[in-house]
Amino acid sequence: MGTQNKEPNTQKIKLSIQVSLNGLSFCALSSPEKKIIFFKEISFPRKLNPSGVLQQIEKLYYEEEFLKDGDFDVIVQYSNELYTLVPQKFFDEKNASDYLKFNTRILETDYVAHDLIEPAGIVNVYIPYTNINNFFFEKYGEFEYRHCITTLAENFIKESTSENQKTKVFVNCYPRGYDIVVVKKGQLLLTNSFTCHTKEDFIYYLLFTAEQLELDPNEFELILVGKITANSDYYQIAYRYIRNISFLKTSFGYIFAVDQEPPKGYMHYTLLKAFS
Repeated sequence: MGTQNKEPNTQKIKLSIQVSLNGLSFCALSSPEKKIIFFKEISFPRKLNPSGVLQQIEKLYYEEEFLKDGDFDVIVQYSNELYTLVPQKFFDEKNASDYLKFNTRILETDYVAHDLIEPAGIVNVYIPYTNINNFFFEKYGEFEYRHCITTLAENFIKESTSENQKTKVFVNCYPRGYDIVVVKKGQLLLTNSFTCHTKEDFIYYLLFTAEQLELDPNEFELILVGKITANSDYYQIAYRYIRNISFLKTSFGYIFAVDQEPPKGYMHYTLLKAFS
């Protein structure tokens, strides 16, 4: 599993970091008061490579006083398409890279990690960015890391355990793409990630996924997470084709103690969920 345990620091400040090739998010929680004391989000004007992302992280650590000398309990989450899911009973760590070869181009230098999606008995095999992991290890020593799909799948399964509930299609939007997680009665049916640049891309992949799973757009529930609002083109086109559509309801209960507008919970779901 792509996690390492660190001795808890006396300040009890947790730092949640989300890394993708499209942007970065940082959020710090003071645990005793349940208070958010630092929040920073950066969207890149274009998709970068891992070396370019590391440069942006180094720049941020140079500029932000809060990050320079803090002693934090750190969790890093990677958001990328370099993952695949394997039933736990078939998973063999020695063959971890083999599972990815079917849908991901793997380099000899790539490190393959894995997380257990416990409610489903499924292993998420993925590639974290080694250069970025090394940066955080040098900065903090041992820290925890995982893939965003793991966080999404674990929690959406818990959201969908009722026997009477309809199939739920969760869509986690971010710049230039989205993750899709489909759950029915507590069972994980599918996860996938798509690159999209237009509203037509967005609805095509969504309806194609529904068709493959034989889901009726008039029946399943579409629940939106991440970087999407009711005014966006993506929402408007989804509303045209899908009957039951809503935004994920969240209640983290944190006090936002920085000089910015509090982020909407559903827009930073994985970043904030890392604290729980």
